[in-house]
Amino acid sequence: KREWYEKNKEKLTIYRQTPEGIKKSRIKDWKFRGLICDDINVLYDKYLETTQCELCNVVLDTDTKTTKCMDHDHFTGLFRNFVCKSCNSSLPRQ
Repeated sequence: KREWYEKNKEKLTIYRQTPEGIKKSRIKDWKFRGLICDDINVLYDKYLETTQCELCNVVLDTDTKTTKCMDHDHFTGLFRNFVCKSCNSSLPRQ
């Protein structure tokens, strides 16, 4: 694995910057954080379309407090909302 990675390091870096690579990385991160979803592709499309926090309606961007986050129930793993980082930090972990 390590040898293959070293040979393909540059290709992987380029791939990770493509829309497909970004999508794959985002979904992998969501699953690692415990998300359970029946149709992850529909959820990812909703993620791309969401421009405002679904709780406080602030415009989402790359600023620390207004970065887009995927909120999910930590007990069941089910998706709840796309929210700003500020709202996500203040929500109780259920």
